[in-house]
Amino acid sequence: MHWGISPLLFCFKTYAIILLYPTKQEDSYLVQELEIEFKNMLTKEEYTSLLTAYKVENEIKTQTNDYFDTADFLIREKGAALRVRNKKDEFVLTLKQPADEGLLETHQPISFETFEAIKKSASLPEGEVLTQLQKFGIQDQLIHLGRLTTHRAECMLDEGLLVLDHSEYLNREDFELEFEVSAFEAGERAFSHLLQKHEIPKREAKNKILRFFLASQEQA
Repeated sequence: MHWGISPLLFCFKTYAIILLYPTKQEDSYLVQELEIEFKNMLTKEEYTSLLTAYKVENEIKTQTNDYFDTADFLIREKGAALRVRNKKDEFVLTLKQPADEGLLETHQPISFETFEAIKKSASLPEGEVLTQLQKFGIQDQLIHLGRLTTHRAECMLDEGLLVLDHSEYLNREDFELEFEVSAFEAGERAFSHLLQKHEIPKREAKNKILRFFLASQEQA
């Protein structure tokens, strides 16, 4: 199986605006957002050290991401990604796609039953995510690519939100630092200072979905 590489999957920093829209689907809200986020891969030792340094070793929460695409990977070809995230038994359908600056994420809360229906029927429920896909001209049936599980700890700092992730997928694991901020330049300085403070070298951090895809390719 061959996976092409798109700008979406290599993006390590994006710009943020959050817009809330009422929606009738699942009696909840639809969210579209663009994030400012910096990432860095960690060793297991660095990850453990940061958990201790910020006293969040007992604050780890687990979430899962199930990834979907068409059989011929039309979503990926558009530089986009489609997932369902389960966090505390709350399911959110998300489409990530390129925007003029960064990535646009369209979120749609769904029920467990809807999630199961997506896997069985290979199609999406009515809503903004489906609408966004149709704008791409994508109406093909979906396939379930697999699942990535993340154990996440968060700590709010003065400069932004520090996120420490331990991800497991396809019989492998990795460790990652994410730093979410509200202003790019100040955030970039704070991110660099954070790495220097803890003597962590800068390392490229591919998006989780790309790491999942590459692992899938290796096993194909």
